[in-house]
Amino acid sequence: MNEIDPRDDRRGLEDTAVLSELNRLVDELDPPPADLVDRVKFAIALESLDVEVARWERAGSFAGVRGGQTGTITFTVDNLTLMVNFTSTGSRHRIDGWLVPAGEHTVEVRVADHQSSCTRADDGGRFVLPDVPAGTTQILVHLVNSRGEPGRTVVTPTIML
Repeated sequence: MNEIDPRDDRRGLEDTAVLSELNRLVDELDPPPADLVDRVKFAIALESLDVEVARWERAGSFAGVRGGQTGTITFTVDNLTLMVNFTSTGSRHRIDGWLVPAGEHTVEVRVADHQSSCTRADDGGRFVLPDVPAGTTQILVHLVNSRGEPGRTVVTPTIML
């Protein structure tokens, strides 16, 4: 039988050397994105933490947004669906969106290192933001209740425009 002597420090040194080399390889071959910390801070830096996070339902052709084409994403949470279409206009984007159920809710688009853009959906739930800068982006929908009073806020996961 092979017995291991706990007083033998060589085995611990070998393990440490292997783990150190593995750490070096991971950093070299798959490093974290340089802007990871900034992206995380942006995602959690909402003024009000009392928000509901919508789920990304369908990506459609969204991958084309980076390539200058249009792309559509659908987000859902409880009884709200938000569909947005992104159209690249050079270094900026046009966002066309629809809320279901429809209502005159305030829509805010946050882009890292830029001022928020706001608009109001019409009574059919349609809204447009014609000049949104590229970058790490979140969409917030500030819902109003049937009496026109502020209600809950829904936020999308961050996306890269």
